[in-house]
Amino acid sequence: MRMPRRGLVIQARTRWLLVGLALLFSLILLMYLLECAPQTDGNGSLPGVVGESMGKEYYQALLQEQEEHYQNRATSLKRQIAQLKQELQEMSDKLKSLQEKKSPKVNGMNYQGTKEQTSNDLLEFLHSQIDKAEVSVGAKLPSEYGVIPFESFTSMKVFQLEMGLTRHPEEKPVRKDKRDELVEVIEAGLEVINNPDEEDGQDEDDGVGDRQLYSENDFIEGYYRTERDKGTQYELFYKKMDGMEYRHVTLFRPFGPLMKVKSETVDISQSIINIIVPLAGRTEAFAQFMQNFRDVCIHQDKRVHLTVVYFGQDGLSEVKSILESVARETDFHNYTLVSLNEEFNRGRGLDMGARAWEKGEVLMFFCDVDVYFTAEFLNSCRLNAEPGKKVFYPVVFSLYNPAIVYANQDIPPPVEQQLVHKKDSGFWRDFGFGMTCQYRTDFLTVGGFDLEVKGWGGEDVHLYRKYLHGELMVIRTPVPGLFHLWHEKHCADELTPEQYRMCIQSKAMNEASHSHLGMLVFRDEIEAHLRKQAYRTNSEPVG
Repeated sequence: MRMPRRGLVIQARTRWLLVGLALLFSLILLMYLLECAPQTDGNGSLPGVVGESMGKEYYQALLQEQEEHYQNRATSLKRQIAQLKQELQEMSDKLKSLQEKKSPKVNGMNYQGTKEQTSNDLLEFLHSQIDKAEVSVGAKLPSEYGVIPFESFTSMKVFQLEMGLTRHPEEKPVRKDKRDELVEVIEAGLEVINNPDEEDGQDEDDGVGDRQLYSENDFIEGYYRTERDKGTQYELFYKKMDGMEYRHVTLFRPFGPLMKVKSETVDISQSIINIIVPLAGRTEAFAQFMQNFRDVCIHQDKRVHLTVVYFGQDGLSEVKSILESVARETDFHNYTLVSLNEEFNRGRGLDMGARAWEKGEVLMFFCDVDVYFTAEFLNSCRLNAEPGKKVFYPVVFSLYNPAIVYANQDIPPPVEQQLVHKKDSGFWRDFGFGMTCQYRTDFLTVGGFDLEVKGWGGEDVHLYRKYLHGELMVIRTPVPGLFHLWHEKHCADELTPEQYRMCIQSKAMNEASHSHLGMLVFRDEIEAHLRKQAYRTNSEPVG
């Protein structure tokens, strides 16, 4: 049954009326309660305001407490810093007194005397590390094993002596810290060159627009070595593609930030190298040597003189013929042939070659007929030898017997294709000191070779030790552009026991890598295993 529409309207109005009365009653009740409530103190506040006031006071007290804590901490740190400064000052005073007694000089100037007094005692201490390190002057060493050799690097590769089980003679820096270190050093060298200061000897009038700026692409090569108690030394060389002027920067990291030692311009455009080769027989090897000499020295470098010191009469005419043939074909006449009718003596041959030069000072490269070098090496020779200051003893990469290295090929590849730095192709000849670049006056001043040494080996070590015992700096580093080609070695019965032992040791090391020698030693065992495997395969029934 449906309710009439009018009844619905009356019912809705009644409901709204009741709701209105209820709201009115609630409002009257609230007003009554407020009116009857007891009066509070005039300074009273609403509960919310009271909480807010208490919160501010709490945080202000907390902040004040923290501030007092940090002030106490700062006072303590200041006291410790003052103590450290006092200790550093005492250490600096001791170092100064020692250095004043020694009075070391760098570039003709008293290093400590010209340095401005600074309040930064730590910087002074770091500078003293440079003084103690073998950076600007050589150090007297007891033996040939006392030298800390450099390791050389380019922007892409590192050439290292200590290989161990995982390192290779030539490799890209695998560890990120090593890559970052070399990149930082190269960039630091560029900063020194592109933003020179007064100490670098460049004119202040030259604006940046007039000065030639260098980039990472101009980095040629670098050397580094670490003295464990002092720091790491870096020798960096930069050159523009179209110029012959090199920029040489020396940096030193005294277990802290890099510090510039010097920045100089090195002009090698007029630097002649007298390449001295002692020889007896071995005319085929000499013909191969002259082919490399023609390609590198005559066609590329063009700033060399060749001195050949020949012992005996057998093969002398062939050597003359080879030299005359090269002279005719290339119009090269900067060579000297010294003939000695006596028993071969490498030290005497090099000594005679050095004294045969009659044009004053000259840079000499003592070389053997089995050595292959590049034009880049000749520039390294010029950059790392300095009269009265330093001699260059590069470490040669010695190639193994190609018949063993390339045994899986019908014939070994050409020599130019064998010139790779791999574990199975060769090794850094770090026990050899025969290849060296040094100036003639330094060689004569130190006394030259010990001519009492007869036959093979020993004379180069004696000369090397003379430099170690003197004041000149010895630059010892592997270089990528210098190879010793394999040749069969005969150890004569006339050698002394010590010479014979050295000869046999050299012969064994020159033959092949450890793994290849192992394959030769166990060749019979390997062949027996292969025969057994073949027999088992042939004996299995065909399914």
